[in-house]
Amino acid sequence: MNKIELQKIKEKALEEHIPIIMDDTLEVIQRILEERKPNKILEIGTAVGYSAICFSEFLSENGKIDTIERDLDRVKQARENIKLTEVEGKINIYEGDAVEILPTLNETYDIVFIDAAKGKYPFFLKEAMRMINKNGIIIADNVLYKGYVMGDYNKHKQRTAVRNLREYIKEITENENIETEILEVGDGLAISKIK
Repeated sequence: MNKIELQKIKEKALEEHIPIIMDDTLEVIQRILEERKPNKILEIGTAVGYSAICFSEFLSENGKIDTIERDLDRVKQARENIKLTEVEGKINIYEGDAVEILPTLNETYDIVFIDAAKGKYPFFLKEAMRMINKNGIIIADNVLYKGYVMGDYNKHKQRTAVRNLREYIKEITENENIETEILEVGDGLAISKIK
């Protein structure tokens, strides 16, 4: 992987205010990936490809990442970035809305990373549970959403996102087949191990 290009991608995304994975969040996930050496990762929310490129370094020998993005400009940028960092053979982008694409996938994954529309997290979880391998891990970013999720936040604009994130947290903490840890890194990171 071309680390110099990766650094440039990160700087450009930050300059253009494109939401990319935060450094402390990335560190936590990289430790998990290093330990697991996953063969297949599913990422919901590609943006410009930064996190997928970072994750690709930790795949097992012929490992693959499937990533889904609906914003066509970002898909184009992600494809360019994947090429620049020389990891084309490891990352496959599905272009379109994850809500429509996920039900059509019949793969199984060692790791699922959720980092897309917050209002859709419960749906993403249901689909992830269908495709995750036994002992797999589902990781969801931004689950505390600026602290709104744990507070008594009720502004109209964010209400659906907050309600659905709360539903997501309830499901991953109460489901007896899932062992969950919620870390206060970045904007909240939920790590759910499937028993």
